[in-house]
Amino acid sequence: MSLFRNIVLAAVIAGLVSGFVLTVLQSYATTPLIVHAEAFEGESEEAGHSHSHAHDEGTPAHDHGEDGWMPADGAERFVYTAGSNMLAGIGFALILLTAAEALGTLNGWRSGLMFGLAGFLAFSLAPGLGLPPELPGMPAADLTARQVWWVSTALLTAIGLGLLTYARTPAFAVLAVVLLVAPHLWGAPLPVSHDTAVPFDLHARFMAAVFATSLIFWALLGAIAGALQTRLRSGEETYSNGATEPVR
Repeated sequence: MSLFRNIVLAAVIAGLVSGFVLTVLQSYATTPLIVHAEAFEGESEEAGHSHSHAHDEGTPAHDHGEDGWMPADGAERFVYTAGSNMLAGIGFALILLTAAEALGTLNGWRSGLMFGLAGFLAFSLAPGLGLPPELPGMPAADLTARQVWWVSTALLTAIGLGLLTYARTPAFAVLAVVLLVAPHLWGAPLPVSHDTAVPFDLHARFMAAVFATSLIFWALLGAIAGALQTRLRSGEETYSNGATEPVR
């Protein structure tokens, strides 16, 4: 029970801190670019008509619609973004810590950092190679197809990285490489049209900013989670050695 409590506590703290830091970074690095791209959103819809945001079976998260609710710019947008990032951070930290315990636990912030970088590769960089971060006003493929490809890519990348790190036989190494490249050989779902009024340089800057902030988020998440998990575990061991009753 103490192990579960430690994992949850470390995940909550790491997720809250890294999620808040990510929000601050986004407010300077990505949010201004999103606001800038929103000025081209109407032009893209006029140029692409049915090839804009919404498709028959799904609407991407950045398609607000004329009647859709959006947080106001400024403090309200910051608060909602921070809440979303913190919840995501807690969820990712739980996945990271659970995987680490299954593979032999974390030994300080350095091993946590390594797991965090692996999380960046699996959940950000690898899916982003096929489905680059999108700005408002950019065309996109069917939402369900993109979600299936994203989840599959993240899962296969995580398994492939694990095999490369922990497997000791050439056969598993070959399997790891196959898993890493398979989603990209299959190909991500593409939009019907690539017509957009969003300037290419704006999108390029946005992609670079998203990957940079995501890297910082994952590195911070892993390092904090690793440091906290190690401290909590060592604290329990100290208490157990000095306790008069066994620790359950």
